[in-house]
Amino acid sequence: MRSARIMACLRTERSKPARSPGAARSLGRLGVPAAAALLSGCNTVLLNPSGDVAAQQGHLIVVSTLLMLLIIVPVIILTFVFAWRYRQSNTEAPYQPDWDHSIQLELVIWAAPLLIIIALGALTWISTHTLDPYRPIQRLDPDRPFTANVKPLTIDVVALDWKWLFIYPEQDIATVNELAAPVDMPIEFRITAETVMNSFFIPALAGQIYAMPGMETQLHAVINHAGDYQGFSANYSGAGFSGMHFRFRGMSGADFDRWVQAARTGGGSLDRAAYLELEKPSVREPVHTYATVAPGIYDAIVNRCLALDHACLRDMMSMDGGSGHGAAAGPVALAGAPRSAHD
Repeated sequence: MRSARIMACLRTERSKPARSPGAARSLGRLGVPAAAALLSGCNTVLLNPSGDVAAQQGHLIVVSTLLMLLIIVPVIILTFVFAWRYRQSNTEAPYQPDWDHSIQLELVIWAAPLLIIIALGALTWISTHTLDPYRPIQRLDPDRPFTANVKPLTIDVVALDWKWLFIYPEQDIATVNELAAPVDMPIEFRITAETVMNSFFIPALAGQIYAMPGMETQLHAVINHAGDYQGFSANYSGAGFSGMHFRFRGMSGADFDRWVQAARTGGGSLDRAAYLELEKPSVREPVHTYATVAPGIYDAIVNRCLALDHACLRDMMSMDGGSGHGAAAGPVALAGAPRSAHD
């Protein structure tokens, strides 16, 4: 909307007659404050997120950038200093054509980058383990550690062409292109894809994580502030990729309960037939919900055996294991307790 207003203003300005030089100078003096005012509305979500995991990742970006600037800024400054000091017209600059080595200069040139590389390496090693997406979160925010008596919210994520399916196994509902979670509740995402590799990304919540057919990736995160946030696919996946966006809603526990109840009162059942219809490619799929979910459907999606003529991946792996009496290959039953794709 703001971009449309700016473009409309620009078109209006072009249609006006040329200003006098004095008016142009006045406009120039106003240009910098006006540009600053426009840029002040930009929301750098990666550096100002609403989830603790994303906040730690944003802090890592800032620290890494500052460490690298310790080398980049002096090099840029010295480049201009040397170019000015040793210019051809400056006859007062010392001329030493036989100079070729300085131990002090070599120590500075090699020691400073080496120390920064060591610092970046240590920072990367620590953050890689601390922010491992498979690792359950250890805190809700810097001031509140995570208590073991709080049960995480489990959400199964399926990347389809070209939409997102979210299954809430404990709430027995499913949604398309809309995701919700309570504030300050740990979230455990289990992520897979139906066709090609994709990437699940909510910048305000946590870093991106890939979604791959026949495999399951995980992501643990928490949202600390209520609001509506953008989620999208961060990996090109075909013709409808540009419209593969969804809405992530952080809300209070009471609002989340009402949201779940609203989903239960509308929509049908996400069973085998409904999923096979949903997986057909579509662009900019509207938000809709499923009031119930067939047990074991996510497990069947991961194991690629929702279609009746497809054998489950886990059964094929069991038979390939050489046990001699592996489980019979066939579609997974959508009843009873679901089994893990890694069983």
